[in-house]
Amino acid sequence: MPLIKLYFTPALLLLVLTCPLWQVSQSVPLMAKEPMRESCVLYARTLLQNITDVLNQKTLFSGIDCMKQNMELYKNTSTPSACAPQGSACSEITTSGFDQSSCLTNIREDLKHYYKVLAAQPVGTLLFSLRELMENCFGIFPASDSTLREAAANLGTSFDQRLHLCKVLKGFQVRAITINRVIAYMTSDEYTK
Repeated sequence: MPLIKLYFTPALLLLVLTCPLWQVSQSVPLMAKEPMRESCVLYARTLLQNITDVLNQKTLFSGIDCMKQNMELYKNTSTPSACAPQGSACSEITTSGFDQSSCLTNIREDLKHYYKVLAAQPVGTLLFSLRELMENCFGIFPASDSTLREAAANLGTSFDQRLHLCKVLKGFQVRAITINRVIAYMTSDEYTK
């Protein structure tokens, strides 16, 4: 029996390494000029609705008027300027062209950041809808749910933590509006011409 194990292990290893069916697939980001799928519009809208629903939770933000708080934006990306549509003059700088690659890179970084920040927060379906958008439209596969549950178990619910969550969610809501507009633009006839 030990002799069979000696021959079986290398043969199995050789099979796994050479068979194309066993190769691990690699997530590839969306390529430039590839149109965004229609389903991504729905994922993005669902995410925005879930952010708004969490912001309106009376129990989570008890004692905090979340709508009167300032927002905390993630400033390490340039999503609004990178994703400005062709001919846009919103920021007093007219854009000559839409750079899909740069825009999608910035959105990916935003989504990864907010996923990390919100992973241990009591945000219910918001995290699920964020994960769906990341996986189905941007090829990002975040950490497992068991890791998130462990982190959530160690989370406190002090006033300052809930106030910070409120501000982060307001910033994420604004960024999600931008992401919704970009995805809608990328699926529109105007962009796909």
